[in-house]
Amino acid sequence: MAAGASRVFVSHLSGIAVFDPNGDQVGRVRDVVVMLRGQPAPGAGSPQRERPPSVLGLVVEVVSRRRVFLPMTRVTGVESGQVITTGVVNMRRFEQRPSETLVLGELLDRQVSLVETGEQVTVLDVGIQQLPARRDWQIDKVFVRRLRRGKGGALRRRGEALTVEWSAVTGFALEEREQGAATLLATFERMRPADIANTVHHLTPKRRVEVAAALDDDRLADVLEELPTDDQVELLDELPDERAADVLEAMDPDDAADLLSELAEHDKERLLQLMRPQDAAPVRRLLSYEEGTAGNMMTTEPIVLQPDDTVALALARVRNADLSAPLAAQVFVCRPPDETPTGKYLGLVHFQRLLRDPPFTLVGSIVDTDLRPLPPETTLPAVSSYLATYNIVAAPVVDEGGHLLGAVTVDDVLDHLLPDDWREEAAQRLPIAGGPRAEGVVRYGG
Repeated sequence: MAAGASRVFVSHLSGIAVFDPNGDQVGRVRDVVVMLRGQPAPGAGSPQRERPPSVLGLVVEVVSRRRVFLPMTRVTGVESGQVITTGVVNMRRFEQRPSETLVLGELLDRQVSLVETGEQVTVLDVGIQQLPARRDWQIDKVFVRRLRRGKGGALRRRGEALTVEWSAVTGFALEEREQGAATLLATFERMRPADIANTVHHLTPKRRVEVAAALDDDRLADVLEELPTDDQVELLDELPDERAADVLEAMDPDDAADLLSELAEHDKERLLQLMRPQDAAPVRRLLSYEEGTAGNMMTTEPIVLQPDDTVALALARVRNADLSAPLAAQVFVCRPPDETPTGKYLGLVHFQRLLRDPPFTLVGSIVDTDLRPLPPETTLPAVSSYLATYNIVAAPVVDEGGHLLGAVTVDDVLDHLLPDDWREEAAQRLPIAGGPRAEGVVRYGG
């Protein structure tokens, strides 16, 4: 955006691509860093003509979901849904300083007051603008919504939305105990659960709890599965017990079991008792196996078909968008019942074989019986060797009676092979130098 051009509202920056001068993508914008200044006091009359808050830079997510700081002085343009930089990016992991505020993470959904009337409003967005003939940026506008209240002070309905000058509102510096998250959640709509989890991980503990409270059960379950263990336990502990049980029911049984295994025994049993019996049963089964074994790592919800089912039905099951890629790579053929633990396990059919045979073919006639299943006591090294030896991404786990208990997928194995803090480690693989933000830069575009 050229100097003096129209302002940009921060919500429109969320997730847009950052490019170097040669057109190569550097990353995506995840937040905007500002430094708040003093504001007029409530009831102070006409707004004071003081300089609005400075925009220090952008939080940009680069390779391996690493978040770095991009100073606004290195932004040469914001146009057509993209940010253009000078080509020099500091690769040091972004660490928020006490004097800094994140617009998306901390300012949106706050309740502030109009200076002239003292009326409470909710912040929906913040506008930033580049100063003429300079590379400095500042907040100049705030998009707010009035709160309409009925008798007794209860919120009645949405009030009028309006855009005001920054100096026309006050209260950003005050601590807010019960801040909403609806506007912040709107920026998550097109993000994958792993990216939302990365954003949530970098929020303050208070905001993490508020976001978790605002997410629906299914979405929160997806996000929890992608968070580091400490964050999972912290958020689950902050949820009311009934809500925590609902979220655990929405998680994959193996992920729910991994999370519950981190809790004290009495907390684990209390939540299991609150879960629906049909959801708690597979989780209990997983928890009964020793940690690091196939039985403990497996998912209890692979694709199971009966031998007289057709290839057409198998392909329809594989197309389920909710399935992970490793689970969709094969179907397991068993005698009834077809829910784990199943009837007698007969073998499996790989996805590629399903594509080669006519739709009316019975899966029982093309089943692969050569690949031996794993007993639930199989250790992690043995499971890893098994997947590598046979070049497969999921292995059947079968008990002594020949019943299919579940399947161990390659992502299950990786989760247990990698260190507990691998998500943080992955964000720090790029070489960095010591010193302040000005050091450790990588030059893009030559």
